[in-house]
Amino acid sequence: MALSTPAIAVDLEAMSESDQALFGELVRDYLVNNPEVIMEAIQILQERQATAEEQSEIALISENIEEIQNDGFSWVGGNPDGDITLVEFVDYKCHYCRKAHDDVVALVKADGNIRLVVKEYPILSQDSLISSQAAIAALQSQGSDAYKKMYNSLIKFDGPVNDKSIAFIANKAGLDGDKIVAQMQEPAVAQHIARTRQLGETLQVSGTPTFLFNDQIVRGYVPKDAMEQIIAELRANTQ
Repeated sequence: MALSTPAIAVDLEAMSESDQALFGELVRDYLVNNPEVIMEAIQILQERQATAEEQSEIALISENIEEIQNDGFSWVGGNPDGDITLVEFVDYKCHYCRKAHDDVVALVKADGNIRLVVKEYPILSQDSLISSQAAIAALQSQGSDAYKKMYNSLIKFDGPVNDKSIAFIANKAGLDGDKIVAQMQEPAVAQHIARTRQLGETLQVSGTPTFLFNDQIVRGYVPKDAMEQIIAELRANTQ
């Protein structure tokens, strides 16, 4: 039977300079001859840091969950009474947001019990900002259905984004383009974006898409099958 050796505390300050030098040499020789100890220590440190970051992230989400899920101004789609709230921070010029769009639409439609919240988070370019202003203006001036039409059109639009193209996109979708362009300049639109940006900075959202499945944050693109797995696990854990 192996016996463990008790740890011995070493008081370096109580040592003489020669003893300190000798102790240092012994430690150095041990590490040189056993380099795996260094890697083990690094791994333990990384695990502790990851745990601390995860705990900090959980606390941030918990403290801001009402603003995340029920801010009162972000567009809400899907099933308003769904048992899963899926929040997406989106930038219309983000390649992976565009890639995720069809997956999210298909997921929400097929599941039938997901409440979808879209957070306008333009961070890539001026075209991103104008696109968000247009979508928000549609929501504020013409309602939820108008927002959905603009969102679905803007996420796939590849041309230059300006007042003329925004009006064209809106009119093509059966909306009042001039009304949307006028609303884009209203302070309420800028306030919507500023408040969402503040939330994103609080949650350390540095890229899009960023998703929250209830209180679980996932950064970056997530394919539909992976989203389905996350949701299945959340539901299993609440039963």
